[in-house]
Amino acid sequence: MRAHQGVLRTGAVLLTAGLLAGCGLLSTEPESSDRADGRPGDTSASPSPGLKETPKTPPLPAALTSQRPDWKRCTAPSGGSAPGSDWRCTSVKVPLDYAKPSGETIAVALIRKQARDKDRRLGSMLFNFGGPGGSGVEILPRAAASYEKLNSRYDLVGFDPRGVAASSGVSCRTDEEQEQAARSVDLTPDTAAEEAAFIKDGADFGAGCQRRSGKVLPHVGTTNAARDLDLIREVLGDDKLSYFGFSYGTELGGTYAHIFPQNVGRTVLDAVVDPTADGIGHARNQATGFQRALENYLKDRGENPKAGSERIARMLARIDRKSLPTASGRELTESLAVTGIVTPLYSQSGWPALTAALDEAENKGTGDGLLQLADSYNGRDEDGRYDTQAHSQRAISCADSKARPTVDEARALLPEFRKLSPVFGPFLAWDTAGWCAQWPVDGEHETPETDAPGAGPILVIGTTGDPATPYEGAQRMADELGKGVGIMLTNKGEGHGAYGESDCVTAAVDSYFLDGKVPEDGMTCG
Repeated sequence: MRAHQGVLRTGAVLLTAGLLAGCGLLSTEPESSDRADGRPGDTSASPSPGLKETPKTPPLPAALTSQRPDWKRCTAPSGGSAPGSDWRCTSVKVPLDYAKPSGETIAVALIRKQARDKDRRLGSMLFNFGGPGGSGVEILPRAAASYEKLNSRYDLVGFDPRGVAASSGVSCRTDEEQEQAARSVDLTPDTAAEEAAFIKDGADFGAGCQRRSGKVLPHVGTTNAARDLDLIREVLGDDKLSYFGFSYGTELGGTYAHIFPQNVGRTVLDAVVDPTADGIGHARNQATGFQRALENYLKDRGENPKAGSERIARMLARIDRKSLPTASGRELTESLAVTGIVTPLYSQSGWPALTAALDEAENKGTGDGLLQLADSYNGRDEDGRYDTQAHSQRAISCADSKARPTVDEARALLPEFRKLSPVFGPFLAWDTAGWCAQWPVDGEHETPETDAPGAGPILVIGTTGDPATPYEGAQRMADELGKGVGIMLTNKGEGHGAYGESDCVTAAVDSYFLDGKVPEDGMTCG
């Protein structure tokens, strides 16, 4: 779920939120510099196949298309541990500005684990775990056990999209500034003074991004990330892109298919972002999705969903008036409490933690459980250090979207959003105004283009109880991709993402990736 200050993320990255460490700097140990399939790099100058020839996307020079990746052992990031010896890291140069492909470049960081069965290798499979702003370089080694079967015939490749982590990552605030904002800014303002502080904080965040990352800020949108994907595909030596995208990664995958339909290989989009929704539409979808997940949780507890939601909303109102104490000395604010409730709704396995945290807050008057859940979600460690996913997330989202709702427009949404969700609605209504307030870069579009005539079949997976990217969005993505391209698979269940959670979905995806067997459009699991 997108939100002001990155409080609610859209990414399946939450499967490992707060626990990630991966490939940081490269060591000096050399590895093979050939293409992923063993072919040497092409030295001819030619445009990247499939790139739409427009004034903004002239042909790429040979200096970029003929790069030969220099794979090296990965070293440990600060505060983390290095991935295992099977992993190698490198970077690929991409244009900072695709309108000037021979101009300044930035580096996109990659990590790879080669296919085990070299004789039956199918190529590279690129992953994006969502966010936007999730680091594939850090996440993939931690999540790789889920993709062991795919790794038999595919090289597993993670990457940090431009503006993220090791790929010229966007930075907007210090840890101290983030902590101060978390303590002092009410994300559901009730007074004129709180409204003014809320909007000022959004503007200050954008100004900090401009000061610290102004060079890359205009160029971190999803369209450019999709162009990077195609250059990476070419440099790795793959004729087609094999791609597995989760959450925001589905928007990236749909954008890629629109720009490069003839380069689409076997592609799966799981936990799908609605491509027809603008900023307010996404907020409306998420109010619906998280409320649906909360009600399913309450039903599972044997509690009336409406009564339980109203009880939790009353608790949040009390916390808004007086924050709850914690053993750490920090206080649980209403905004942190909402985040703490959201976090375990991403997976049914998190429901017991939600029960314990709510029981503590309501019956003991302390907020340790909800604060711990919120910290995990917000990328804050025990020493008060934050990751920068929230920075990249907002920068990418605001570079994509033209929407800049005002305070008056957000306030007008409150009755509708409270009706959609008494727990999450107010937060999400206000977020529409705070997210890109006075952002220093114009957005690209109202909604992304994902129609992909001529592309190969793309498997689109929607889970009926998905809180962050509601099921209806998957149906719309399949429709937008086009007849014969978007292949819809429904997973009847809970959680944000179906692969690895549903045996039926996992088997269908593995068969598609490994054997090329396309499921019947409209297939249902569960």
